[in-house]
Amino acid sequence: MSDTSPSGPSGSADTSGSADPTGSADSPGFASGPDFDSMTRDIAEVPAVEVIVTVAVNLMSAAAVKLGLTEEGDKYKDLDEARKLVHALAGLLDASATEISSFHAAPLRDGLKSLQLAFREASLVPDEPGQGPGEKYTGPVYG
Repeated sequence: MSDTSPSGPSGSADTSGSADPTGSADSPGFASGPDFDSMTRDIAEVPAVEVIVTVAVNLMSAAAVKLGLTEEGDKYKDLDEARKLVHALAGLLDASATEISSFHAAPLRDGLKSLQLAFREASLVPDEPGQGPGEKYTGPVYG
């Protein structure tokens, strides 16, 4: 019996320990990926403001895709999903307003307003002012 790993279809040894043919680190079977203890330590070092801003940017990006504002346009457009994402972003920004500085909050609020206006423009039947996504938290949004 040999101490070497079995050869894959190309004759090279598969050392990833993964059933995923890409061998990516984020696949569930990746044997040498980071353990939960090191990930916990890493997230513990990140300031809360950074986590909040990162989540907000991710919500903004996802909403932009669902509004069809990317190069792919209508390919991923889904206004129901966009409404949920914009509403969640508005709630996050409203809830964290006192926790993050205006340095961080101002551009996020501007991005939120842009998304709210884009939603209104993309809707076949626009919501009444004050009834659009996130306007529960921001108040009515006008162009």
